[in-house]
Amino acid sequence: MRYIISIDQGTTSSRAILFDEKCNILNIKQMEISLSYPKSGWVEQNAEEIWKSVYEVLKEIILDSAIDIENIKAIGITNQRETTILWDKITGKPVCPAIVWQSRQSQGICDDLIKNGYQDFIQNKTGLIINPYFSASKIKFIFDQNPHLLERAIKGEILFGTVDTYLLWKLTEGEVHATDASNASRTMLYNINSLTWENDLLELFNVPKQILPEVRDSSMIHGYATALCKLTNGYKIPIASMIGDQQASLFGQCCFNEGDVKNTYGTGCFMLMNIKDKLIKSKNGLLTTVAWKINNHVEYAIEGSVFVAGSAVQWLRDGMRIIEKSSEVENSSNIVKGSNGVYFVPAFVGLGTPYWDNDVRGTTFGLTRATKREHFINAVVESIAYQSKDVMEVMIKETGFPIHNLAVDGGASTNNYLMQFQADILNCCITRPKVFETTAKGAAFLAGLAVGVWKDYDELIKLQNVERLFMPHMRDEEREKLYSGWQKAIEATRCFKIEED
Repeated sequence: MRYIISIDQGTTSSRAILFDEKCNILNIKQMEISLSYPKSGWVEQNAEEIWKSVYEVLKEIILDSAIDIENIKAIGITNQRETTILWDKITGKPVCPAIVWQSRQSQGICDDLIKNGYQDFIQNKTGLIINPYFSASKIKFIFDQNPHLLERAIKGEILFGTVDTYLLWKLTEGEVHATDASNASRTMLYNINSLTWENDLLELFNVPKQILPEVRDSSMIHGYATALCKLTNGYKIPIASMIGDQQASLFGQCCFNEGDVKNTYGTGCFMLMNIKDKLIKSKNGLLTTVAWKINNHVEYAIEGSVFVAGSAVQWLRDGMRIIEKSSEVENSSNIVKGSNGVYFVPAFVGLGTPYWDNDVRGTTFGLTRATKREHFINAVVESIAYQSKDVMEVMIKETGFPIHNLAVDGGASTNNYLMQFQADILNCCITRPKVFETTAKGAAFLAGLAVGVWKDYDELIKLQNVERLFMPHMRDEEREKLYSGWQKAIEATRCFKIEED
């Protein structure tokens, strides 16, 4: 039996997952990582903590799994995207906090670019909408605030990478500075037409080219995990895939055909559709991105981004202390039916697709004396489904593909109430796989293809198993009424904005 380890480095935790060649999960190790919020809308992490957590879960899974180490044929990396890390080329230590994808401190930079008419210029080259979500403005913010770091970068003393690049650098002990096309396409510095770093954008954001990683295929041997040799008795495990987490999920769901759609319910919520070799320019807030690059051939996806999904449940637990455990959320739907007219808009860091409104913040509507704790909890859960419907409505309009089935994954997809409400509000079938860790599975699939564990897509499709289908049962009148209420809540939320320091 041959094995693959997937590193799934997310916003709130790092995980190592051991798959066998039949795509069974044999072991999972997880470690939570911290986030800091220096100012309203700012989200930062310690890149060294990210690396240490990844090393620790790899160590645990290698030492805890009763298998021959040399039967581990590859490591795959999938990661939170856009999160921006700058580190010292010699020491490998970060030179500043990592700016997380959710963070908004570069909003002013983006506002200036929009004001100066760069929206179409940037979208035509990158497929992205000007937003602090992406890496380019984060890099510029760091250099603007720390001119000495820019000087060091120009001298070649500092490197940039998204999380995949930093982990590859650390695992190979500074031997390889590379990323894949899926992650590069999220930086707002990469031209998705020519598949190269775009000099005009580097100049616009004042980013020295020498800090950028080499852009490679998503599935190939990038290097060897020499940093793990003490754990593997000197055996060097190949690192054979790198891919952004949402693209990894699309691959792990075997969405290989044009029009195939998946939705991942994690910290945020991300809906992607495979559009093969088409480059669709959205007029309504969708992003065009590289899905993956294999054997030097690129396929594209169109994407809708919801900034707050599972993290709203985490906020219920850690911020508001309304629940003690995230698992309590589903119990609320057994105690009361629905949300009793309550709408919760979780715009903690603004709204993503199709609004891309960074100035709004979270709000609640429809509270009465009859509102119970469970109604409010249900409203938080339902907000995830409503935001996904916002995305799907635009996706159908812009691609012309009717969507009858939605493949789902991610932590919140285990919530049966959310999945049934999602099927009802979308009026389509929801397919939940038996192995719903499809982000990690996508990285494993890509790594396995690179080292010959699997031959082709047909073999991967045969490994897919559906755990449960959710069919819509809601009447059209009720669906329209509920969604109309959500749209009013969004409209009201966007009218209320406060000035922040």
